[in-house]
Amino acid sequence: MRVSLKDVAAHAGVSIKTVSNVVNNYQHVTPAMRERVQRSIDALGYRPNLAARHLRKGRTGIIALALPELGNPYFAELAAAVIDAAAEHDYIVLLDHTGGRREQEILVSQGFRARVIDGLILSPIELETEDLRDRADVPLVLIGERDYDLPYDHIAIDNVAAARDAVRHLIDLGRREVAFIGARRGRSEPAQLRVRGWREELTAAGLPADEGLVAATDGWGHADGAAAMSRLLDAGRRPDAVFAYNDPMAIGAMRVLHERGLRVPEDIAVVGFDDVIEGRFGAVTLTSVSPDKEAIGRLAVASVLARLGGTAPEPRRVRADYRLVERESTLGRRPAR
Repeated sequence: MRVSLKDVAAHAGVSIKTVSNVVNNYQHVTPAMRERVQRSIDALGYRPNLAARHLRKGRTGIIALALPELGNPYFAELAAAVIDAAAEHDYIVLLDHTGGRREQEILVSQGFRARVIDGLILSPIELETEDLRDRADVPLVLIGERDYDLPYDHIAIDNVAAARDAVRHLIDLGRREVAFIGARRGRSEPAQLRVRGWREELTAAGLPADEGLVAATDGWGHADGAAAMSRLLDAGRRPDAVFAYNDPMAIGAMRVLHERGLRVPEDIAVVGFDDVIEGRFGAVTLTSVSPDKEAIGRLAVASVLARLGGTAPEPRRVRADYRLVERESTLGRRPAR
């Protein structure tokens, strides 16, 4: 039989209210009383009924997370960060896969799951501003680089600054012809921002931002990076460095360079973006811009819960941190000690 608060209270010799205060982590419980109740909780194997707790507040205990590409390692790692952050607040996460399609993003944002969720964290790709004006009254937090002049919390890194840091790293290493692969065909705000950073940093260094070294793609996977690198080489372009839109594209590009007999980084240095785990374990480890995915997850969940609790300030745009992680694809192998 399920152990109840009443059972714990009887075992500990305290009131049900005291047990509830301990379970809900109220601050005014003395350390001695907290320890006493916790011993009874452990002895009886009591587990809080989280569903009932949420229902008493008129909530479901579920946050939806809608992402464009669950197969992309970055989004998989970001989802894990959101799930971990939500679990700290006794929430579970419902994952939605939009495929980056506008019609699916509209469906999600307008609340087709509104009856079963307390809030929505959305990473949009194709949504227009007007798509977000008329939507269900469920707290919405945006993550990613699409920017909207609307009253929603928005959490993202500074893509232009991050791209500039990546290109500056290559320039500081003596590279002078830096290609960019992943300037997606059609509109893609993140790609546009990263190309802008590529362009601005080359210009600031007095180097030409050669648009012939910008390779557009239809997608952002390994095969897209490989195809883009092949097109540049087949066109007779041989840059001495490549900055890729993301890590899968960078890894795809490095595979083509290997097949063509070009060495990384001796002939062509490569930088990716997102710092996904596979980039750390290749034959040549990948230098990459590393967004703080854990911070993005924590901030997104905290923003949803603050909206639910009525304690949130005015909608805000929050910049999450990032860093450039330097590895073998730009620095080469270091001698073993």
